[in-house]
Amino acid sequence: MKVLLEKTGRYLVLEENDATKAQQSARNFRPDLILLDVVMPETDEGEVAARVEADPELHNTPIVFLTALVTRAEANSGLHIQGHPFLAKPVSIPELINAIEQHLPVCAASHVSL
Repeated sequence: MKVLLEKTGRYLVLEENDATKAQQSARNFRPDLILLDVVMPETDEGEVAARVEADPELHNTPIVFLTALVTRAEANSGLHIQGHPFLAKPVSIPELINAIEQHLPVCAASHVSL
């Protein structure tokens, strides 16, 4: 996803595979939006989202969850995970870009954290 998003020329993407480092990486990178996988090794995605939401420097950063645990129909039904939108995996790049654009703050410069 990182490579394909950056190939558009519209996004700068930081990828973090360690959930314990995700919040600090996001603080350093200052993303306009965070894509957060629901299934993460050793950490519940809800914990990561809760830490981001509790962080004064990140609490306004939109979060979009990615998950293979739901169907596309469920993802398109308007349901949310902890109040955040989610996409069913595998997600197509056009679908991902649409979700990013839909949830980016109006003045965002397009920094995305994965």
